[in-house]
Amino acid sequence: MPLRQRVALVSAVGVAVALVLALLIAYFVVRSEVRGQIDDSLKAQAGLIAGGDLRALGEGIPAPSPSAGGPAQYSQVVASDGTVVADFGGLRLPFDAVARSVATGQGANAFEDVHVEGSSLRMLVFGVGGGAVELARPLEAVDRVTAKLRLILFLICVGGVGVAAALSRLAARRVLTPLAEVASAAQHISETEDLTRRIEVRSDDEVGELVRRFNLMLDSLEASRTALDRSVKDQRQLVAAASHALRTPVTSLRTNVEILQETPNLADDERHELLSDVVEQIDELTTLVASLIELAREPAQSVHFEPVRLDELVDQAVVRARRNAPTVAFDAKLESLVIDGDRERLVRALNNLLDNAAHHSPAGEVVEVSLSDDGLRVRDHGSGIDPADLPHIFDRFYRGTDSRGRPGSGLGLAIVRKVIEQHNGLVTARNAPDGGAIFDVTLPPAQSKPTGSETASLRRPPRP
Repeated sequence: MPLRQRVALVSAVGVAVALVLALLIAYFVVRSEVRGQIDDSLKAQAGLIAGGDLRALGEGIPAPSPSAGGPAQYSQVVASDGTVVADFGGLRLPFDAVARSVATGQGANAFEDVHVEGSSLRMLVFGVGGGAVELARPLEAVDRVTAKLRLILFLICVGGVGVAAALSRLAARRVLTPLAEVASAAQHISETEDLTRRIEVRSDDEVGELVRRFNLMLDSLEASRTALDRSVKDQRQLVAAASHALRTPVTSLRTNVEILQETPNLADDERHELLSDVVEQIDELTTLVASLIELAREPAQSVHFEPVRLDELVDQAVVRARRNAPTVAFDAKLESLVIDGDRERLVRALNNLLDNAAHHSPAGEVVEVSLSDDGLRVRDHGSGIDPADLPHIFDRFYRGTDSRGRPGSGLGLAIVRKVIEQHNGLVTARNAPDGGAIFDVTLPPAQSKPTGSETASLRRPPRP
């Protein structure tokens, strides 16, 4: 049986039981009240007779006033041996064991329901000197009232149970509809893998909270799958782009090695030139493979945060850049700055950023490097960045218009962005008004700053 029907059935049964009990109580209360009025009228007449003489009562029984219920319809005076002294009303009342015990003084006054000649009577037996008096009233009127009451209460019970069943079914449907929607959504997702479906929250109760939690779970699953799909797509693009990027240096390296292998009698200067090309191509492959490994890592994989003097790392990167690009001057103005970061990854990002600036700076130009609490700025005086290239310069394997004829893999700035984002920072690029490109890097400071000499401002003049 479906849950909705079970809930409706249980609710209807519960209401029906409660209604039946309430109607039974009402029936017995009304029945007892009506019969109690008859008992009161009999006791009122008995009060007038109490203490009377048996012979005197045989001549007539006093009757109460109409306000007290009037006289009994049937009455009978009997001696202790059962002899009827007198009867009134034309109906002989029974003299049973209860009446006998009262007449002989062995029992207390008592009420009885008796049947005489097809009539139901309510009879009171009470003792008088030497015998007992039996007073009786017919119960036909009471029976008619109680029968009509039973019919009315039965109809009320049937109608109430029907209404309760309908309301229970409606309430069960209203309460369980969200659960049915959750089940339908789960089935839909299992069949179609569509995580975009959501369920309307209709209430603030436990069922509504369940629906909200289900929607939050779907949000989380959808975000996870979107991230997974994006990661798979990025990995596929990375593999495809890496295959293309590796093809040229590998082919060139293979060609040079084959020439060296197949031509043992090369002139020394030609052999030296080929070997220099081989070494350069191996360096290029090493750099490219290292970059690919870096980009293939998960965003938070192996990131080890510790307090790092960023000014020292930038200074080391400037020294390296001067060594690798001797035709370009570097003007470094560095202030002490401590951040929480991964030293190895920051070094790689800084080296790539300065190599890019040197790569696009003509001989004799200056690359300006400044570091302060506001962040790191690297400014070159080259040809700048083509406006069409600006939105893409941090993409993997993207190479600007003026870079496509030069060596390089197009991964350097992509690594810069990835490392900076792993440190909850931001890197941006723009063109300077008077020419050249400006790269700005902002990184959050360390949670606790060093004191003393570590906070001293460092100013380094350009090194030759």
